[in-house]
Amino acid sequence: MRHTIALVDDDQNILTSVSMALEAEGFEVRTYTDGDEALRGLTQRPADLAVLDIKMPRLDGMELLGRLRKSSRMPVIFLTSKDTEVDEVVGLRMGADDYITKPFSQRLLIERIRALLRRQDLLRDPGESGEAPVVRGNLLLDSSRHACSWKGEAVALTVTEFLILKALAARPGHVKNRDQLMDAAYGELIYVDDRTIDSHIKRLRKKLKATDQEFNQIETLYGVGYRYKEV
Repeated sequence: MRHTIALVDDDQNILTSVSMALEAEGFEVRTYTDGDEALRGLTQRPADLAVLDIKMPRLDGMELLGRLRKSSRMPVIFLTSKDTEVDEVVGLRMGADDYITKPFSQRLLIERIRALLRRQDLLRDPGESGEAPVVRGNLLLDSSRHACSWKGEAVALTVTEFLILKALAARPGHVKNRDQLMDAAYGELIYVDDRTIDSHIKRLRKKLKATDQEFNQIETLYGVGYRYKEV
C-alpha cells in the first residue's frame, strides 16, 4: 500500500518540485497552499505523514501542528528558514518529529520521510516487532499499539518521543548520550543536532508531568546525556 504524504507550503515552486520527487519515489502526495486548507483536508482525509512549512499566511505551521496534535499522532516534519531557530525548537516541543532547514536537499527530505514511516509502520504492526511491553514501575510502553501510560493514564506521544523514551526506559540507570538517542529515534544514517534531542526530551517531560506533577524519572547528566531512573 502506498503511503500518503501531505505537503503544506505557500511556495508553489516547492510544492511542484517536491511533489514530483515524492511521486517518483512511489508516494501519493496531497498538496496544500496554506494551513487552513490543510487543516480541513487532513481532518477529512488523514495522511500517513505531513511536511509543513512554518511560515505561512492565515494559519502558520506551528498553529496547524497544534490543532492536528489534538487528534492525531501523524508524523510531522517542519520546513524552516535559516533565521527561525527559535521556531524550530518551539515546533519540536509542540510535537513535531523532525525539521529540515531551507534550502534543503530533496534526497535528504525523502530519507527523513522514509525513516519516520518505517518507524511508524513498525510501531503499528505487532507482528513485525514481536516485542513485549516495557514496564518500569508506573510506566508502560507497548510498541505493538504505540501506547504509553503512566500510572494507568494514557500519554499521547509522537513516534520520535516514544522511541526516545523506550531507549531510556529499556535500561534504567544507564546513561544514553545524545548520539545514542539520535540513533534510537532516527537511525544511524540520519543526522540531527543536539538541540533536536533536547527539545524532544523537554516535550516528553512536559507530557508526563501533565499526567503526574511528581514525575522526575528522566534525569539530565550535563555534558553527558540522559538516563531513566532505576525503579
